[in-house]
Amino acid sequence: MATTMGNYWLPKLLDSSIRSNLFLSKVQKRFTRMLLGMEGLSYKEKVRTAGAGDQSQECGAGKAQQMAGAGVLTIGTWTLTEKRDYLSLLPSSTFAVSAGILIFAGSLVLVTGFLGCCAVVREQQAGLAAYFSLLLLIFLTELVAGILACVYYQRLNEELMQNLNKTMMENYARPGEEVVTYSIDQLQQDFKCCGSNSSADWQHSVYILSPTSGNRLVPDSCCKTVTEACGRRDHPSNIYKVEGGCITVFEQTLAENTLIIGAVGIGVACLQLIGAVMTACFICALIREQEEEEYSQT
Repeated sequence: MATTMGNYWLPKLLDSSIRSNLFLSKVQKRFTRMLLGMEGLSYKEKVRTAGAGDQSQECGAGKAQQMAGAGVLTIGTWTLTEKRDYLSLLPSSTFAVSAGILIFAGSLVLVTGFLGCCAVVREQQAGLAAYFSLLLLIFLTELVAGILACVYYQRLNEELMQNLNKTMMENYARPGEEVVTYSIDQLQQDFKCCGSNSSADWQHSVYILSPTSGNRLVPDSCCKTVTEACGRRDHPSNIYKVEGGCITVFEQTLAENTLIIGAVGIGVACLQLIGAVMTACFICALIREQEEEEYSQT
């Protein structure tokens, strides 16, 4: 009697378990697709209901990730472009490298977003695996950019204090230092400042002490209205007198940009990690569904 009951109920329990797992797999897959920004039926379901000729490409559904990538690319490009005239005054390339990493990561996100949408719609395990790997790569890349920016932010004041004044005093208007000279002139004009700490710093510079200065007391770029040899007069009505000099305003601007790079890098890295986790869940759901379907057919 017990054997008969077991033979009767065991297949039913197994069938019920298979159906339950299959249902949960479909629910997980649909839920994951929803979180990834994919709506509607799967690619296979569309083929069965509408035919292959009526399939609409839904790869534009991952707009959120592509918008994030465009934002990262824009911020990285804007940061690097806006500060390109001053890069030669920085003692290290950390700032430029951090912005460059953001540009690379943003470009990669734009491409990866399209790949991920297509892979999710078509439920291709190989495409999803590639998408998952790229998300991890983007996560690590943006995390590195964010950490570099945060570390550089902590060292910014010390580096500028040690190197900006030395660069101004020793390299301004020297032969072969045209890029540095241009950067210093742009810095003083853009930030309306004169000298690293004050205009008095220029009295000890190699340029002002040399005959090539033409009896100037400060470079002409210190003048409020730049004219030839206007630097011969250092009265406050003629030149910029900013408390703290160029170091203060330059450091403040760089610090703001560095914090933006760090926040964007770490913030978007977290989003990519969430996307990688959801993609892994979707892949698991596909594998589980295939295994259940194969088992139910045997």
